[in-house]
Amino acid sequence: MLTKTQWQICRKEIGEMFPEAHCELVHDNPFELLVATLLSAQCTDVLVNKVTKDLFQKYKRPEDYLAVELEELQNDIRSIGLFRNKAKNIQAMSRIIIEQFGGEVPADRDLLTTLPGVGRKTANVVVSVAFGVPALAVDTHVERVAKRLGMNRWKDTPLQVEEKIMRWTPMEDWSQTHHQLIFFGRYHCKAQNPRCEICPLLSLCREGRKRMGIRKDELLPADPSLRE
Repeated sequence: MLTKTQWQICRKEIGEMFPEAHCELVHDNPFELLVATLLSAQCTDVLVNKVTKDLFQKYKRPEDYLAVELEELQNDIRSIGLFRNKAKNIQAMSRIIIEQFGGEVPADRDLLTTLPGVGRKTANVVVSVAFGVPALAVDTHVERVAKRLGMNRWKDTPLQVEEKIMRWTPMEDWSQTHHQLIFFGRYHCKAQNPRCEICPLLSLCREGRKRMGIRKDELLPADPSLRE
């Protein structure tokens, strides 16, 4: 398993690879980010941005999503996976935001997770990106990178991955680390065909060494304190 010291090396290398990592969901306000993040479940940001380009022209406020029939909203997001359920959740979420929060998206993760269709990952993204609250959302990219590196066990849940990364990462770096891990997983340590052969983390990566046929005692840092 990766040590805490090795994790700091990994964070530094990933940060140097993707210093400008950021949220790629296009939005102009917290409510749009909330809708876009909800739509992004099991869907690419590229497709979500394509859909929300027109969606956010038609729907500006929570009230707008309630002013149409459910079927119309479903048609507007039909190209998104699970569009029927997501449309239902967007309308239910909009109603609660109006009735309980005065039409404003709450800046509290626990309150956000009470909204239909909003899980911990979505709530973490919203509070971090929209409100600047330190948070670390674990999506498929973050989970994959953490487990391949050996930061976490393969059987760990997303919550366990989140808690481990937060314990080993300074709070002020949580949000940026989240984005950099996503970029690393999305553009380098891909689900299919990861770029292990040119990866600066190869000597520390459990999965990378296995894929490249490298023994555990090879390509490790010279400093004994950094050895597993």
